[in-house]
Amino acid sequence: LLGRVYLIICLIVALFPIYWMINTSFKSDSEIYAKVPTLIPHHPTGAAYSYLINNTNFLSSMKNSLIIAVSVSVFSILIAYPVAYTLSRLKFKGRRIFSKSVLFMYLLPTTVLYIPLYMLVSKMHLTNTIWGLIVIYPTFTLPYVAWILIPHIAAVPKELEEAAKVDGCSRIGTMYKIVFPLALPGIISTTIFTFAMCWGEYMYALVNLTSSQVQTFPLVISGLIYGDMPPWNQLMAGGVLAGIPIIVIYMLASS
Repeated sequence: LLGRVYLIICLIVALFPIYWMINTSFKSDSEIYAKVPTLIPHHPTGAAYSYLINNTNFLSSMKNSLIIAVSVSVFSILIAYPVAYTLSRLKFKGRRIFSKSVLFMYLLPTTVLYIPLYMLVSKMHLTNTIWGLIVIYPTFTLPYVAWILIPHIAAVPKELEEAAKVDGCSRIGTMYKIVFPLALPGIISTTIFTFAMCWGEYMYALVNLTSSQVQTFPLVISGLIYGDMPPWNQLMAGGVLAGIPIIVIYMLASS
């Protein structure tokens, strides 16, 4: 009984901010700034959602974010999976150094790369384009994906690969026909986390994107803040809409 009560308390604490975000998105400005906060809107209104959809480029910015997140996630898996397999299965000179280098790149703060990456994208003439972010984001997603996939690949029994080799399967064939399907749950979960990292990324987008046509949704949401009284209903509405794709992906992956 105590365990169930503890779980219920944890769920309430974890879900209350989400409820408050949804609750605030349906409030008017006068109710939001009232002295006594309300747990349920007295006069629910969808004006904040209507403003986002009709008066801003929020929907097109979500499309830009989706293109970037999907492209980077797929690219990261395609490149990082062979790297993780090599570090997990093959023995070669410098393997430990290379493995530690991947970990170092994973732990490296992204803030130190703002200026170098901006200069790189500028020389490639990709500034103020979503392709610039598609070039930038793998610098922190590739080390993450490679490092996370290593234990998933190592968990696959080597005997299965040895049996496949006896049957004439090549190393590449073994990597993709034997190991890949068995490590697929870890690959899917890693892909989802990679998608989430790119989906809500703000700082690199702020540095590299200026045109409203190519902005991602975090920039549009931050652009709603002006003056001393932020439009919390619009900000929360943007958060609700931006959270829907992530929730749908998690639900599909868990089903």
